[in-house]
Amino acid sequence: MKQSILSYLKPYKLHVGIAWTLMLIELSVELMLPFILGKMIDDGIEVGNYDQVIFWGSIMIGLALLSFSAGITNSFFASHATYRFGYDVREKLFEKVQSFSFKNLNDYPTSSLITRFTNDVRQVQTGIFMALRIMLRAPLLALGGVIMAFIVNWRIALVFFISVPLLIGFLFFLLKKGSSLFKKVQSRLDFVNRVMQENLAGIRLIKAFLRKNHEKSRFMDANTDLMKRTKTSYRVIESSMPVLLFVMNMSLIAIIWLGYIEVGNNQATTGEIVSIVNYALRVSMAISMFGFLTMAFARAKASVERLQVVMDAEVDLLEADDADDSHKITEGKVEFSNVTFRYPGLKANVLDNVSFTAKPREKIAIIGSTGSGKTSLFQLVPRLYDTNEGKVFIDGYPVERLKLDNLRKAIGYVPQAPLLFTGSVFDNIAWGKNDATEAEVMQAAKDAQIHDTLANLPNGYQTKIGQKGVNLSGGQKQRVSIARALIRQPKILMLDDSTSALDLKTESKLLEAIQEYECTTLIVTQKVTTAMESDRILLLDDGELIAEGTHADLLQTNDLYQKVVESQFGKEEAYDQKAAR
Repeated sequence: MKQSILSYLKPYKLHVGIAWTLMLIELSVELMLPFILGKMIDDGIEVGNYDQVIFWGSIMIGLALLSFSAGITNSFFASHATYRFGYDVREKLFEKVQSFSFKNLNDYPTSSLITRFTNDVRQVQTGIFMALRIMLRAPLLALGGVIMAFIVNWRIALVFFISVPLLIGFLFFLLKKGSSLFKKVQSRLDFVNRVMQENLAGIRLIKAFLRKNHEKSRFMDANTDLMKRTKTSYRVIESSMPVLLFVMNMSLIAIIWLGYIEVGNNQATTGEIVSIVNYALRVSMAISMFGFLTMAFARAKASVERLQVVMDAEVDLLEADDADDSHKITEGKVEFSNVTFRYPGLKANVLDNVSFTAKPREKIAIIGSTGSGKTSLFQLVPRLYDTNEGKVFIDGYPVERLKLDNLRKAIGYVPQAPLLFTGSVFDNIAWGKNDATEAEVMQAAKDAQIHDTLANLPNGYQTKIGQKGVNLSGGQKQRVSIARALIRQPKILMLDDSTSALDLKTESKLLEAIQEYECTTLIVTQKVTTAMESDRILLLDDGELIAEGTHADLLQTNDLYQKVVESQFGKEEAYDQKAAR
């Protein structure tokens, strides 16, 4: 069931209620003060009765202290509800993004999600705080001021019948226009964040290719577009202030002129005129706040809509209602049966009618040219995507019938581009398993052939590494990532071209150490030497499985594989290997 963003305020409805009650107390006092001031003038100053002046003055001081206390306490409750709301929304938003499939993540660039987590949530928080503190206070002050003015002297207060409706209509127009404009501003902010993110991630490449000026120009274009959109939005909103003040100032002039006539005709007192002028000033102040409030509310409304889109996004990859929680993966058998797959939104198949079986503890190498579908095949095993046709089975169970937790806990996955997190080397390896012990971390590192390197770092395993492992070499990052997968003691180990930066000797030791693990190993590789060490080789080309067998079998029977071997060993060596078989 879809949930409105503002519904996350429900747990704090008591705080909201108290804040609004205190705001109403503060508002009531403010509306009473001009009335009491009028009584002080008419009953005290005008007739020289200073006892009445002291009486009404004491009441005003007491009410002012009450208003002050109510305002301070209101801020406390309003801030509590506002920031707890923001905390809850970010938590639910994070939970929602974590549930996203790869397809969902493709719909929302990282920069856009970051903007929503930060800027958009902050805009909504600001809107809610202002609603609890002043946003409702302003219209109620304007309405209450008009009502009190009619109570004091309805003839003079008729001026408000002309000015207030005009201003309210104008403000509704501004709100609608401002919401549309600020939605575009947030979209441009997404793009600026995306350019910034790409530049920071690729700063070394930018320097190496001397593309500083090009990237500076790209950023300037995005930043200029954001500036223009923001400037246009603020101009529209800020232009409301002169209009609002002009109308209210004209109302004040009309009130003073009519008051002069009414006093002359003995239809009004000096105190009444002072009271109504004070109410007019309060209405003027409240309405002048509307321009600022409209801008804040328009931004909050645009941000609510952007957050709601993410919250309401349909996650296309869910566990089946009849998923078997009792079934645990114990063997690691992987079977593809007539699998066809294409990425969402594309027409061309990435995999086309692929079938093979990886037996438990078998080591299978997957080889093929760039774009042949190797990584896509890998993504179907842990069910990062669903197949379009055919089935993937693990231990004889269709993957969609397995609980995702049970499925993915049994898999050690090392992606093509290793990703390490800011923190210690120890934390990065232990990240692969909850409550991993020091002995387990060190054993995984030894099997990944990285222990000696890590032990010789300045602080050993506690050495801090930068974001994405910037202070480690490519081969070191790959081996730390492999250690992170091995610590899981997986039943299925998937290495997506993750030994490409290793020399042959280190890679050979690594593959030998993996043999001690009771797991089925799938290796995407471009190295024939790695494929030769496997029990079986799958040869992919343009999404089709065109051959499978041992190195010797494929060398004898498949022309494409022969060409791959020739490209890495040379024709003579390939011929010698073929002849030797």
